[in-house]
Amino acid sequence: MKKISLVILLTFSFCTFGQRIKDVSYLLGENSQQIIGYGLLVGLAGTGDTYRTKFTVQSVTSMLRRFGITVPQTDLRTRNVAAVMVTATLNPYFKPGAKFDVNVSSMGDASSLLGGVLLMTPLSGMDGQVYAFAQGPISVGGYDFRTPTGGRVAKNHALAGRVPDGGVLQKSLNLNIIGGNELSILLRSPDMTTAFNISNAINSQFGDKTAIAIDASEIKVQIPADKQQDIVGFVSELESINVETDNTAKVVINERTGTIVAGENVIIKPCTISYGSLSIIIRSYPIISQPGAFSNGTTAIFNNLVPTATVDSTTTIAISGATNVQEVALALNSLKVSPRDIIAIFQALKEANALVGELVIL
Repeated sequence: MKKISLVILLTFSFCTFGQRIKDVSYLLGENSQQIIGYGLLVGLAGTGDTYRTKFTVQSVTSMLRRFGITVPQTDLRTRNVAAVMVTATLNPYFKPGAKFDVNVSSMGDASSLLGGVLLMTPLSGMDGQVYAFAQGPISVGGYDFRTPTGGRVAKNHALAGRVPDGGVLQKSLNLNIIGGNELSILLRSPDMTTAFNISNAINSQFGDKTAIAIDASEIKVQIPADKQQDIVGFVSELESINVETDNTAKVVINERTGTIVAGENVIIKPCTISYGSLSIIIRSYPIISQPGAFSNGTTAIFNNLVPTATVDSTTTIAISGATNVQEVALALNSLKVSPRDIIAIFQALKEANALVGELVIL
């Protein structure tokens, strides 16, 4: 069966659309915190870690000792227990008592985490401080059943899952977005034009010299005197301002999936593209030689190999004066050019300086 790859060519009109400042930036000091912990998942139906995973046995022994139970490691069977890593990303505005989802992933040789319950696990940051605890039943979203004879039925990935609202924050993050009477806006995608547009939009609403673009990623904003008693209201107004953003002209190509995505600013200079295919076929024309009567000879067969070469003219195109990617895309798609050939064509256009934009190959 012939494998069909998907090619997506997205082109946009040259109209500009305003975006809110909060959608393209964030405030300096809004630092999310990633936390991590090591825990045990119990209640598995014989799909946990085996005795070969030594750290799981040691962890169970240590946990039981805390409850006043002493069991030799040689007597433990941990098929209903799995050692897991627990991770999460904290919202910087969370307060103590806030609940959040945590991710759970297997560390040992468990075959499935389906039906497991995470025991209380401390979660710490890079500074070593414990910020939260996590506990609760895991949601895997798949299954993996195996039989002693080697049969297996699986769906999705059963060695990682989530505990919805399983994490509880114990300690707030240090959040400091106001430095004196000013704050800084940082762009998610640094760009000089966008930074300049944001500073102009802020000055138009709150007065001249309220904002100044420091570089392609940072805009410093002075808090007006009449807004200093209501910082939350001022930030809300600030984030709601619409601005025109500018993006670098890019064509992104994913060779593994055959996907091509082109931005609105990408154009093609006048050029000619030729795409053709050459087929060489070697056919066999056997010649059979029969001996004469009463000659005592034998029948001989000779394969006469005759090569033939053909050019498929239906896949030859010429495009002159294409002004954007859409025109090239329509021409190539009309001839059902394969994704890999389209990728090669765009690479050739870039080498010939006919493609105005950055070519990114994933």
